[in-house]
Amino acid sequence: MPHHHPSDSSQTPAPAGNDNPFTGARVCVAGLGVSGPPVARALLARGARVVVVDGRDDDTTRPVAAALTEAGAEVVLGDTPLPEDCDLVVTSPGWRPDSPLLARATEAGIEVIGDVELAWRIKPADQVWLAITGTNGKTTTVRMLESILRADGRDALAVGNVGTPVVDAVQPDSGGHVHDILAVELSSFQLHWSNSLRPHAATVLNVAPDHLDWHGGLDPYARAKGRVFARGTIRVVNTADAWSVRLAEEDGDPHTPVVGLRLDTPRAGELGVVEDLLVDRAFVAEPHSSAEELATLGDVRPAAPHNVANALAAAALARSVGVAPASVKAGLAAFVPEPHRIAHVASVAGVDYVDDSKATNPHAAAASLNSYASVVWIAGGLLKGAEVDDLVSGAVSRLRAAVLIGADRERIREALAKHAPDLPVVEVEGPEPGAPADHTVMDAVVARAAALAEEGDTVLLAPAAASMDMFTNYPERGRFFSDAVHRL
Repeated sequence: MPHHHPSDSSQTPAPAGNDNPFTGARVCVAGLGVSGPPVARALLARGARVVVVDGRDDDTTRPVAAALTEAGAEVVLGDTPLPEDCDLVVTSPGWRPDSPLLARATEAGIEVIGDVELAWRIKPADQVWLAITGTNGKTTTVRMLESILRADGRDALAVGNVGTPVVDAVQPDSGGHVHDILAVELSSFQLHWSNSLRPHAATVLNVAPDHLDWHGGLDPYARAKGRVFARGTIRVVNTADAWSVRLAEEDGDPHTPVVGLRLDTPRAGELGVVEDLLVDRAFVAEPHSSAEELATLGDVRPAAPHNVANALAAAALARSVGVAPASVKAGLAAFVPEPHRIAHVASVAGVDYVDDSKATNPHAAAASLNSYASVVWIAGGLLKGAEVDDLVSGAVSRLRAAVLIGADRERIREALAKHAPDLPVVEVEGPEPGAPADHTVMDAVVARAAALAEEGDTVLLAPAAASMDMFTNYPERGRFFSDAVHRL
């Protein structure tokens, strides 16, 4: 497959006539969450008449509302009416499609879009988007991609759930500058509310059950992710993930290339791994007879299998805009993983302690457990309706013991009793009685795990569940764990 120049198919057709359809339009912005304020400001800057509605009326929303009112928006707190004579609704990604305001808008024939769709419509025509979605690994892959693009001297920015809201990244900053290339992290919610989005290249990293309550099942959840493979988009596919392959086949344009990723020897048109090398046989002049070495496994940190897959996805998207092989290597080597993602905390008495508090669902925890040979597993929290049977049955050969915490620990204990009846399992409800004031529940957890571990084992915090039953969020859960390990 030849090199694809960014100008090939990534551009949106220019809107006919008026290139600012928002002037004078009455637009309802639903929700004052993370995306609401930047959306409202972008619309105000384009001369729209903006009404922002949010059901909350509290100390968090009031100052935000006051700032938007001053900027020229009308704000309604404590209620979510559909404004009169409304032309368009821009919803926060978290609002469910069946929420009353959105249902009323749909019934009335008013278009409902999300922040990403709005950003796509107002972006400069020559700005290139490289898009990443998937149940797990999105943020890591987006940040790897940004690092690779910058190593190649490109004016690139990672956007989405990684810092800059996508709506802000398509508009000039205070110095009048707009980035040339965006590495865009997209959730299933954002994709659900996007209909004309057409990235230059995109990937679905993987699909596993998550957010099923919002989407109403696995099929609609997966289909939302598949919307990233729009007509004309180069499709980057994880060959080991059935949904990734299926969505590319069903939702993409048959005239646009599909680039496969695999953790073994790549075929023509794929990226893969040969011994300890990451190799490209897709974006080269002669895919059938030649290959380009991109990096080594040593450049990928950590080199756990799922993270090598993330690195290959980032490399493929970068290569789709002609990034040099040496820049892939330099970008991966320069990339620093985020905290609480398979982070090595310490080694104590020959036992490694690893914090993967970010593993908030079973699919992420499975990737984590897969990275170590003998594990004392710390798990539990809020399962959000997810099943743990497959996770546990797939990990049995690697488990030495388990320490369970949190509201849904019983379900994990049942799965362990079924698949690993002889495995030592300990449950911890709270801090040890009489523990020092600075000790948390994690001190008790780490102490029990340390007692169960033997030299050469890994004590792995990979909860497979959300944290809000016991902690503020997953970073706090991870921080308490590493503090407890250091006290140990």
